[in-house]
Amino acid sequence: MEIWFYHLTRQPLDRALPTLLERSLERGWRAVVQATSAERVDALDEWLWSYSDSAFLAHGTARDGDPAEQPVFLTTGAENPNGAKVRFFIERAEISPVIASGAAYDRCILIFDGNDEQELEAARAQWRALKAEGRDLSYWQQNDNGGWEKKGS
Repeated sequence: MEIWFYHLTRQPLDRALPTLLERSLERGWRAVVQATSAERVDALDEWLWSYSDSAFLAHGTARDGDPAEQPVFLTTGAENPNGAKVRFFIERAEISPVIASGAAYDRCILIFDGNDEQELEAARAQWRALKAEGRDLSYWQQNDNGGWEKKGS
């Protein structure tokens, strides 16, 4: 399992996440997005339907039913009801409990806002802990165009 850290520097999460989810779906991967608050899940639920005039991302939450049918599942928990191959962690969600649950993902991606000191410190703490466990980590930073450049591992 690859674990990637995505450092937001140019775009907010609401602009970057839909693009990352679209790319995941293009690869044939289902996705889970894990936040730490129900309020953030609700906000994402609304946003992913309307983030673009020409597109939307089909997705669902536990209250929508049929989670196994959702290409993107939004949650605050560690479940993987749609058989996702990629999991996004936002809002300082913890990677270790999900890994410890034995979930089989091809890739886990922690997205953090470099302009938010608490998110930055939480990401650094997770990096150190996962590195100490011997995990395969990569660090990616947003460039001026909003794309991603690998900066380290």
